Amino acid sequence: MALLTQQISRCCCLLKKCNIMNTGKFRRQSNKTWTLPLKQPGLPVLWPDRHFHQPVLRNRRTRLFYNLIQFCSSSTVLNQGDENKSLPLVGQQTEPSSSSDFKELDDDDNSDCEESLPSALEEISEDEAVQIVAEPPLPLESFTLQDYVDHSETLQKLVLLGVDLSKVEKRPAAAQLLLKLDFAKDVTKILLFLKDAGIKDDQLGAFLTKNPHIFKEEVEDLETRLAYLKSKKFSKEAIARLVSGAPYLLLFSVERLDNRLGFLQRELGLSTAKTRDLVTHLPRLLTGSLEPIKENLKVYELELGFSKNDIRQIVCRIPKNLDIGKKKLTHIFDYLHNEMDIPHCIIVHFPQVFNSRLLRIKERHLFLKFLGRAQYDPKQPNYIALDKLVATADDVFCTEFAKTSIEDFQKFLKTL
Repeated sequence: MALLTQQISRCCCLLKKCNIMNTGKFRRQSNKTWTLPLKQPGLPVLWPDRHFHQPVLRNRRTRLFYNLIQFCSSSTVLNQGDENKSLPLVGQQTEPSSSSDFKELDDDDNSDCEESLPSALEEISEDEAVQIVAEPPLPLESFTLQDYVDHSETLQKLVLLGVDLSKVEKRPAAAQLLLKLDFAKDVTKILLFLKDAGIKDDQLGAFLTKNPHIFKEEVEDLETRLAYLKSKKFSKEAIARLVSGAPYLLLFSVERLDNRLGFLQRELGLSTAKTRDLVTHLPRLLTGSLEPIKENLKVYELELGFSKNDIRQIVCRIPKNLDIGKKKLTHIFDYLHNEMDIPHCIIVHFPQVFNSRLLRIKERHLFLKFLGRAQYDPKQPNYIALDKLVATADDVFCTEFAKTSIEDFQKFLKTL
């Protein structure tokens, strides 16, 4: 008993130092309720609990010393029993300590005993510093795909295929699409389809750079569009040329492709075979806007005076003349017909003149006129064909047609 009294006295002294004993004596009103007579500021708060005989102590330090007193009282009785090697005295009733008495204490002690993380100010050796790899975090927003290449397997493999990400990132929707792709799940099946369609390995990069939206399409839909082209008797080589020359062709539905082919065949009066040859030589006729084509057909017929048969010959020989700019078309025809006196029938046989530069035609015609050799009638001597006039190099033009040196031609150009 003396030992128990000594330990309880020591705990009380500690409680006094923490100002716990200044709260007053607890007054027990019932068997299950504890109340605090007066709440003083700055002192630990004791909240009543109706379900336990013991008070619920919310302050950690108060709870610690309260549990210490309970532990001392129980442990002293047990120790005395062990020392005396005898049974408890009659009338002395001891209760085994409950684990609930130490529940909250154990929780706090465990939290205090957790291993602390290393400090940021802790000194480390040079070898340990070299081994530290600090990877920069991915930006939430960026104007370039370069920030994501190191973290994306899909982007890395697309670069190896030859895709130009600097062009793709100019279209935000396409750039976001590539970031969401899984190479094995989304990209591989499209690459295999393109290989089956006739796209060569060195063409895959250019194709995907122009049309990254093909990754949104289902392979079944792409195969349906490819089967439609085969049903129209396009050869395998023609289909490969169509797909590579017009990357967006595979995004068009079957109905849209059929309407395009029907429009070209109907407006130009072409047969099915010539329509296939036309779009095979110029695949963008199937994917480009139809407005320039409709406008040029009217210009050829109403402004330039060509017949429908002449227009058909011009387009079949040089399909590019079908979607040439209206301004360039009218200016070149005006100079050929009004300044050089070349009739329609000769222009129809050399429609490539509409694809040359007007300045080049002017310079060479004026030089031939200066030399007295501007002869474009095939029935006259010293005849010069229009294709030779615009398609040959300067040295060949001077020696074979102008019959002079290239130095004389360069001196003449300085006088213009």
